[in-house]
Amino acid sequence: MPPSTGWTREQSLVALNLYCQIPFGKMHSGNPDIIKAAGLIGRTPSALSMKLTNFASLDPAITASGRKGLQNVSAADKVLWEEMQVDWERFADAAERAAGELGVADLVEDPLDEADANSLADYSGGNRPAQIMVRVGQYSFRRSVLSAYNYQCCITGLAVPALLVASHIKPWSVDPANRLNPRNGLCLSALHDRSFDAGIITIADDMTVRVSTKHSSLADGFFQTALSAYDGRSIAMPERFQPDRELLEYHRQAIFLG
Repeated sequence: MPPSTGWTREQSLVALNLYCQIPFGKMHSGNPDIIKAAGLIGRTPSALSMKLTNFASLDPAITASGRKGLQNVSAADKVLWEEMQVDWERFADAAERAAGELGVADLVEDPLDEADANSLADYSGGNRPAQIMVRVGQYSFRRSVLSAYNYQCCITGLAVPALLVASHIKPWSVDPANRLNPRNGLCLSALHDRSFDAGIITIADDMTVRVSTKHSSLADGFFQTALSAYDGRSIAMPERFQPDRELLEYHRQAIFLG
């Protein structure tokens, strides 16, 4: 059966969720993830690819870099984009429900590493369905953050997915409104994620690394090489979902041991 001409809300929700999880440079009709997703939601790969580049035209991080998506974005797409920005948790829930209705499983394969699995504590309480949605949202958050940084630690450049963590800038338990906001995330190695959470390192307003001096007197050679050596260095910025400056300010004031 040929795909319908108009996009349903469910199809658009799945497409926008996919947009968040695929690097901008891979949003083409030959991408296996796009081919697979298109078949599952009843669209052609070229139509889905065009939909993703339509969303790119709404993304200020993309347009600010001089890149442009297609300009025939619909009013419905604009509304959906705004809904996502206002409430990431509700968007993740809606996208997951739409995926279920369309029979779509995880479209971008990326096994959750042990470090992220350990961070999936349930701070929200509630019943089992609520806990499942917490986990689903965390998977979506991880893929959105890591894809924005092209699966590389923004401090070291490490590019081994099993050793990368979507690290929350403002802790999950502290700020429910930003739990699933990719701008509340940094792609870090497991070591630098733990260091960030412990307040040993932070990110300054000029997007450079700062290392706490409180550990300097006890620091061994590995500490110097793995952490102190990055003090003052600029992080690699993501192609989208750039870290929120207010959330970074919170980390410097409330968590960093500077």
